[in-house]
Amino acid sequence: MDKYYYFAAQLPMLEFDKDPLIRIETFLTEARKWMSASDFYLLNRVDFKNTEKTGSEPQPLKEFKQFEFQLRTELVLWRTALKQRQEYKTVLFPVTIIKEGNPLEVEKKLLLLRWNFIDELEFGHYSDITYFILYYLKLQILARLQRFNKEIGKENFQTYTEIGL
Repeated sequence: MDKYYYFAAQLPMLEFDKDPLIRIETFLTEARKWMSASDFYLLNRVDFKNTEKTGSEPQPLKEFKQFEFQLRTELVLWRTALKQRQEYKTVLFPVTIIKEGNPLEVEKKLLLLRWNFIDELEFGHYSDITYFILYYLKLQILARLQRFNKEIGKENFQTYTEIGL
């Protein structure tokens, strides 16, 4: 476990919607060097889009997966109610998060909601496997944010809307 302290100390701080000073590939390469084989195997399988639970996961990862599942369920229920012209009151977040703004802004707000939940889970985890799992989840969120490109999105929108004309 002493190696984990050194690995954690090497990692740069992550800030929401800021380019990370470490890439996912670099993080995983370093993790492989510092971690036990079983911990690295667990870390390498983490995906912030996956809500399927396994028995061998740390409790905070299970909690994140439960949160992610509930978030998606809330979004489905809200969208279904909207289509049926019914009212639905969300529990996990204020409905203004998904009502206000364009789709990109809404997606960013939902990613920030996930980020903040991960922040809460980090308390008490500073250099254990849970710390690295939560760090990796944040790196995945930042990678998703980096894929949003306004110009490419605008080009795609124009291409697909012109096809329908």
